[in-house]
Amino acid sequence: MRVLLAYLLVVATALWGPGTPLADAEDASVLSTDALSGESAILIDAATGQVLFEKNPHERLYPASITKIATGIYAIEKGNPDDIVTVSKKARYEEGTRVYLGEGEQVPLRKLEYGLLMHSGNDAATAIAEHLSQTTERFAEELNAYQQEKVGVTETHFANAHGLHDPNHYTTAADMAKIARYAMSNPTFREIVATNRLPWDGREWKSELINHNKLLRDYTGATGIKNGFTDQAMHTLVGSAKRGNTEFIAVTMRAGASSYAYQDVTQMLDYGFARFETKQVAPVGKSYTRAAEPRHDGLIAYTAMDDLYATVPKGTEPLVEVTAYGQLSIQAGDLQITYPLLRHDPPPAPAKLELAAKSLQEHPAVQYGLLFVWLGMNLFMISYTVTRSRRMRRERNRDWQRRAY
Repeated sequence: MRVLLAYLLVVATALWGPGTPLADAEDASVLSTDALSGESAILIDAATGQVLFEKNPHERLYPASITKIATGIYAIEKGNPDDIVTVSKKARYEEGTRVYLGEGEQVPLRKLEYGLLMHSGNDAATAIAEHLSQTTERFAEELNAYQQEKVGVTETHFANAHGLHDPNHYTTAADMAKIARYAMSNPTFREIVATNRLPWDGREWKSELINHNKLLRDYTGATGIKNGFTDQAMHTLVGSAKRGNTEFIAVTMRAGASSYAYQDVTQMLDYGFARFETKQVAPVGKSYTRAAEPRHDGLIAYTAMDDLYATVPKGTEPLVEVTAYGQLSIQAGDLQITYPLLRHDPPPAPAKLELAAKSLQEHPAVQYGLLFVWLGMNLFMISYTVTRSRRMRRERNRDWQRRAY
């Protein structure tokens, strides 16, 4: 009997414990901030970046190992995957989770990227940082500049490559979603974070890497990305999943336990797939027109510069229109997104050409110019007439002289 009661208590705790209210578990299309254990969270569409759910998204928190998402995409884009990295003593003795690199061991950069993103190797992070920037401090500076320029983060400052605690190492759920979205646009990054198992043949450690991200094994359509933990950051998780043409990215930070972090991300992804879908609203090159301004006749043409997408509530058709500023505005329920378009101005109308010519003719400078041209032509004609008359007179005189002889 005691065993049965204990079992029932475990089940009840799992079903009604913190972060997993029964009401939300029954209806995935309903989600409240109280349903999440994490102190900060956000859900975005990976294709459009549109925010679909958020909880304190701009609260500054410690990221722990989800920092490695930024380090990983930086290494992929800035490094040569075939570079051979020599592991330093500092990297060898880095704290926390490691892939057990040996001091002086030479490892291809691509292999370190797998160790970084799959197994969360702090030693791999330090080895990458020293290879790309000579020092870990310089790497952090360059990583910050890169994230600001490429991703547009405004609430993030990294002090290292791995996410071990530092008071000056922080970010927000909103910025992490942006970083993850940018990283997932890179095919190599996507391939690494979606890899579940990989043989690891190191000088000091021969094993098989098993991706720390449990979503890859437990959530349908999971495509990544990375989990993290430190005592100060608590549990952090960035997860992504794709079903059909729709992919979402969910971030939770400062969750009380690993299971709560996964529950947060699972609930947000379920909410996204239950309520929204990604639709292509324009292929690259699609043409649009809008009434021209007063100085033009007819219509102004615009074309889409890329394939354009919008997140819409399921079963709805978005309203698409060109704004007065030459942007494509897509509205679907409470969701709205705008894209810049390439503008093609029509030529001025003939009537306006005549008006422009008349205005030009009436300009004082033009009138004086025409007067000088007229005087010049008259002087030329007078000079030509006088010269011709003299030549003809000389020819007559020569004829008379020949006749006289």
